[in-house]
Amino acid sequence: MIYGITLVLLSIIAVPSLVLSKKPNAKELLEKIEPYQGWIGLVFCIFGVWGIITSVLNIGWLTSSPIWWTSLLAGSIVEATLGFMLGFGLINKLVIGNNERAKEKAAELRNRIAPKQGKLGILGIAVGIWMIVASFLFTIS
Repeated sequence: MIYGITLVLLSIIAVPSLVLSKKPNAKELLEKIEPYQGWIGLVFCIFGVWGIITSVLNIGWLTSSPIWWTSLLAGSIVEATLGFMLGFGLINKLVIGNNERAKEKAAELRNRIAPKQGKLGILGIAVGIWMIVASFLFTIS
């Protein structure tokens, strides 16, 4: 359930235009979060990568609880991608450092997925809600 809740929160941060169209007074809150967006993105990217690793390490769940395992993997992939997109600047600065070739590759990857950020954010909200529901329906014993 934690993955689902965090994915919904991250998706809301990633799709500010959608949030602002539904709730105009949310602009103030989003402006307060903006200076921390890089750190939020970095943390969620790490959280998403950890979810992918957890899914792979627990591939045995695929036989006992395939819906939950697939939900966990899909949610973790979306979370890692959105986290990377939001924290790109900070990740670029901290992880890549002065390696120009790596910076170019990272910028190329970012440019390919940036136009899809809105759709990915909406997908993240849907997958996050599904993960919350699935955590109640398909618990692993």
